[in-house]
Amino acid sequence: MSLSVLRPRGVPRLPRAGLLVLRRMLLAIPLTAGLTAVVFFLASVAPFNPLAAYLGSRYEHTGAAERAALRAELGLDDSWFSAWLGWLGSAVHGELGTSRMLARPVTEVLAERVPFTLLLMLAGLLLAVVLAVLLACAAGLCRGGLADRATTWIAQLAQAIPPFVLALVFIAVFSLRLGLPTGGVAPPGQEPTAGSLAVHLLLPATVMAISLLPWLVLNLRASIFDLLDSDAVLAARGRGEGAGRILVLEVLPGALLPFITVIGSRLGELITGALLVETVFGWPGIASAVIDSAVSADFALLAAVTACSALAVFLGNALADAGYLLLDPRVGDV
Repeated sequence: MSLSVLRPRGVPRLPRAGLLVLRRMLLAIPLTAGLTAVVFFLASVAPFNPLAAYLGSRYEHTGAAERAALRAELGLDDSWFSAWLGWLGSAVHGELGTSRMLARPVTEVLAERVPFTLLLMLAGLLLAVVLAVLLACAAGLCRGGLADRATTWIAQLAQAIPPFVLALVFIAVFSLRLGLPTGGVAPPGQEPTAGSLAVHLLLPATVMAISLLPWLVLNLRASIFDLLDSDAVLAARGRGEGAGRILVLEVLPGALLPFITVIGSRLGELITGALLVETVFGWPGIASAVIDSAVSADFALLAAVTACSALAVFLGNALADAGYLLLDPRVGDV
């Protein structure tokens, strides 16, 4: 079949990929706004006392009149809907409000903590992709053999262990016994450097990678096995080409196309996994702020983090589909 039939004539793939991302993000905006409304509602009915979280140990020594005045000053007596509308109106103009818990603008909190979370996510994802490609290729070269069975066993074992349990195991083995650091990004009292950052990132990034590995390696393995039975591979074998050359030149490029969409679909899991791993390893990302803001009903910070996470997932999925469109000319309208 001619590619011109599968693809609209006169429309290059790059502009169509850009339109795809734009269309997805335009849809993501109202969905994200609705999600932040749910966050405000759930925070309002949560069984926590936001004023007690705000005052801390001073709460017991604060009189009823002072508590009432402080609740009114902080807006804790407002309905969740009014608080959400006020926050949404400010967010439209680029103002995400002030974190009641940290007494700082939300934009400052995000600018300080989000880069560390992004670094952890990126390192974990890259390591997971490399491991998935290596294991899936080993399985493809030894189909039905020991390497294939070992790859499946590793993926199933990684899928069965929750990330926080795996993180505790890593701390017990590699930190308590071998002395690798687990908290922060530098030794106490020292400024972080590239070296200290890399050393402190090693364990949490590895845990992130292992938690992402099952879906990635099993999907890539299945794609490789499907392509190993294709006519192109049979023809390459008939020409006497080696198994490794066939895998690299004929099989792997086609298997990586659906692999891209799988990576995009796992971004939600990547974000939640990062929050768990950050909490266990004391990584200075956004996780601690998320937990504390939920307990103290810090609407502004909680909604901002939720909105950023949701938009990141939407954008990741859109970019994955756009990348598939760019790499495979046979894809028609998306």
